[in-house]
Amino acid sequence: MMLKFARFGIVALCGGCLLSACTTTRLSNTPANAARKPTQLERINGHHGKSAREVDRNIGSNLTGNGGYIENARTWQFKYAQLVDVPVEEVMSNEKLYDFIEQWWGTPYHMGGKDKTGIDCSGFVSTLLATVYQQYTTGTAAQLYQQTSRISSKANLQQGDLVFFRIYKKHVSHVGYYLDNDKFVHASTSGGVMISDLNEPYWKKYYAGGGRL
Repeated sequence: MMLKFARFGIVALCGGCLLSACTTTRLSNTPANAARKPTQLERINGHHGKSAREVDRNIGSNLTGNGGYIENARTWQFKYAQLVDVPVEEVMSNEKLYDFIEQWWGTPYHMGGKDKTGIDCSGFVSTLLATVYQQYTTGTAAQLYQQTSRISSKANLQQGDLVFFRIYKKHVSHVGYYLDNDKFVHASTSGGVMISDLNEPYWKKYYAGGGRL
């Protein structure tokens, strides 16, 4: 009788071990079967072509409930991390630049303007360089183009380079400040101060090249 009981106990113990092993295996397989996490840029729903204020509203709604993702990051820092598709830590470590962009975000375009009531593309770039880097430049987009050394390929662009466009005529007529991942900040005639992508069909069509001061 005791022998049967011992055999029963051994079988039960083995069964318990097998059950535990299966449970552990299923748990360890879960991450492998999980869906791919979206990139930061993919979390923005339909921001392409929208005004700066519309982007703010859209991103703000996407961040609702996610404020604890990184405790010290502010909402606007998440916004630029998403728009430029970089880690929010990168925005936080480059706060002076992105804080400047945030302060000017949505400022309307005005030819010859130099303040927050309205500013043009070259005025915005010159103000950014002077405020953030104490680097002083003047002139139109075409004149800034002449002041830079040419960058042969988009792949060689770095943060701080200028990007130029020929929109209305054969000469350079628009300039922006390059950020990262083909994104640049500029004063657009249609949307004011905003971030655009060099790969968007419009900007790709008129892209004249990059320059480094």
